Amino acid sequence: MRCVGLTTLEPCMLISYIIMSQIPSTQTQPVMANLPRVLGASQATAFVVGTVIGSGIFLVPREMMQDVGSSALVYLAWIVGGLLSLFGAMTMAELGAMLPYAGGGFVYLRGAYGDTSAFLYMWTWFAVAKPASAAAITIGLARTLEFFSAFSGLSHQAIGGPLPLLWSQIFAIAVVWFMTGLNYLGIKKAGDFQLVFTVLKGILILIVVALCFASASGSLGNYSSMLPHAVGGFGGFMLAMIATLWAYDGWPDLAILAGEMKRPGRNMPIALIGGLCIVGFLYMATNAAIQYVLSATQIAASDQPAVAALKVVAGPAGASFVAAAMAISIFVALNGTVMSGARVPFAAARDRLFFRQFARISPRFQSPSTSLAIQGALATVLLLFLSQFQQHFELAIFSEWVFYMLIASTVFVYRRRRPDLPRPYKVWGYPLLPAIFVICAAVVLVYSFLGNLKGSLIGTALILIGLPVLWLVRKIYPGPPAELEGMGK
Repeated sequence: MRCVGLTTLEPCMLISYIIMSQIPSTQTQPVMANLPRVLGASQATAFVVGTVIGSGIFLVPREMMQDVGSSALVYLAWIVGGLLSLFGAMTMAELGAMLPYAGGGFVYLRGAYGDTSAFLYMWTWFAVAKPASAAAITIGLARTLEFFSAFSGLSHQAIGGPLPLLWSQIFAIAVVWFMTGLNYLGIKKAGDFQLVFTVLKGILILIVVALCFASASGSLGNYSSMLPHAVGGFGGFMLAMIATLWAYDGWPDLAILAGEMKRPGRNMPIALIGGLCIVGFLYMATNAAIQYVLSATQIAASDQPAVAALKVVAGPAGASFVAAAMAISIFVALNGTVMSGARVPFAAARDRLFFRQFARISPRFQSPSTSLAIQGALATVLLLFLSQFQQHFELAIFSEWVFYMLIASTVFVYRRRRPDLPRPYKVWGYPLLPAIFVICAAVVLVYSFLGNLKGSLIGTALILIGLPVLWLVRKIYPGPPAELEGMGK
């Protein structure tokens, strides 16, 4: 199992330095304290649904069946994973409605645990999680498109020499920069794009579900079929849970955009909770449709169960339809990743906790232009050095869940220390539901760490590299950082 090593980060830092050295000082460039609030409830909900539903809905049924071996336990894993994500989303909704500012977790961690934890979160999102996620999504998109004969050449080598490149890598880099350019034009345009294509994605998924249930090839007996040699036991169920949490991942990113939402006290809870409920329904319906057509053994043996199911139902045309739906789904998820990732270093730079160039806002398009450009450059570096989806995915998943757990725990700190802060929304079931999320996140981290020790250690090392970067930032900007917006220091 291979992951990005420390040497891979050095080109990232070099490119960041080169790019920053070419950017004019904020003394000559207009920098605004805040980004414009232009996202409504529908766009925010589309962000959650469109970002969460990527390729996982079409792929993870195979891994889950191999882990637990029966339809009933697969459904149980979907339900438990969905409820756990919902508990986390409800917790994040309280934090986001209380402190509706750009940066999300950066703001919450800084107010609760101080500058160092907030900076490490920003560093992880900036240097590891978001570039790796963008690279993984685009490589996944290229692999999906290879299903079509017109894109079959993506797996071929394009450039030889000491740094050989596949056409899929070049394609992925082009897609990253297309989406970066769309977001450079402003979050309103990116939000409208997300809304339109998320609706299209939902319609395509419902068509897949309808075709499966309308087919004479399906059988209710498939729901009682078993896989004889599944992993089984509590360990197998935990592996299936990790797969579901990966499929549900992406909902915390909405909090990063809180500073650009209209009426965040109202729209944040609606989008997070309502969006995850929509996702849960679509996931359960898709899984039920696949299991109606395929037995447990067939699901476990298929790399793409949804494609296999539609091939049974409608032949090659059905398989092509699902592949096209997967490509659109992945493409929309990339927009959400690019949209949210650039706001975290922007928030840190605005608070004098990162290089000030990252706080620059495009005067024309009102977007965090420098943060977007360097995020795209870092994803490009990863795509140049790695060509496998799994390598990017493993790099992102461990580092993300470390901070999901820490961010959720801040709700207890704010309830105790700052009961005076306005809370338009309070998480239902406090303190039980947030505590369940934090404890379960810790368990997931333990299983992820033990299951991928090398990747987890590398992820931890990459997070800790942020400490000398923080020291450098403090040397460059020796004064105290800016007060935390909305609550003082």
